[in-house]
Amino acid sequence: MHEYNARKIALYYPKDTEFNILNIITELDNKHLTLLLPRVEAGSLNFHIWQKTDELQLDDKFHIYQPNPESQIDIPDLVFVPLLAFDDKNHRLGYGGGFYDRVIKKLRQEKPEIKFIGVGHSKLQLQQIPVDEHDEKLDAVIY
Repeated sequence: MHEYNARKIALYYPKDTEFNILNIITELDNKHLTLLLPRVEAGSLNFHIWQKTDELQLDDKFHIYQPNPESQIDIPDLVFVPLLAFDDKNHRLGYGGGFYDRVIKKLRQEKPEIKFIGVGHSKLQLQQIPVDEHDEKLDAVIY
């Protein structure tokens, strides 16, 4: 089995019906890994270094908790991606803004070894997700 040694992990702060990964955040923080959270800035998604003691800001437009804009941007080794729905081919549905699709494409070009893992509930699995040329496939989905 291939071992993947990720030191910088991007997560998300769960909202609404997204899979709650707060326990995962705590476990990774206890392992002294670098944690990052997404922040929407000028139509794109960046990952900012974040510590559990850092205050988060609620974005009025997307209603997500984000790190402070002055926090350092970095490129993660592993990204956990929230899902609205997924299929067994690792396609996903998001909120329709294309933020994750664009950042996945961009970061795969900059850092080919990066992995993107979808996180969701088993009830979100569909037989097939409609896919177009802008949609980026995940490396795996856990549920």
